Amino acid sequence: MKHLRLRILPLLALAVVLLASSCNDDDQSTWEQYKEWREANEAFYEAQKYMMEDGKNVYTTLTPSWNSGASILIKYLSDRSKTEGNLSPMLNSTVKVKYIGRFYNDIPFDSSYLQPDSVAEFKVSGVIPGWTTALQYMRVGDSARIVIPYMQAYGVSTSGAIPPYSTLIFNLKLVDVADYERP
Repeated sequence: MKHLRLRILPLLALAVVLLASSCNDDDQSTWEQYKEWREANEAFYEAQKYMMEDGKNVYTTLTPSWNSGASILIKYLSDRSKTEGNLSPMLNSTVKVKYIGRFYNDIPFDSSYLQPDSVAEFKVSGVIPGWTTALQYMRVGDSARIVIPYMQAYGVSTSGAIPPYSTLIFNLKLVDVADYERP
């Protein structure tokens, strides 16, 4: 029995090493396969961060208090003075929104306008981190353009038509807070 253990342990160690290296190969090949796409998306995000109009930054950087390393860009498209005092969703809230999502190169990949009433309903905690951040800074009636770096979107994963390392741009309107839940 002791000899059997001595033979199995090196085999188990080898299996663990092979499994770990195969995962790294997949990550590495994805990294290399999407190199141009990743670099273009990163450059686009950095350019948007510093874009100026009339001497002012076009976008405001939002960084959630719960994750100081995670930021998105937002530009309110509506007059926020008209939504002052309106409800802002919390993490547990369910919201109704209208949106269109595009890649950095302006190619659309998703839209609520493809749905019959053009309104989509989501739980704030059930969407990508960039949306979670943006929605909690919005008020009912606000429209905004948000730019989400890939790590606050789908990261290194593919999701439907969205390739890994994708910076996502959304025109987003917060129509209503359908279910306002306090933590």
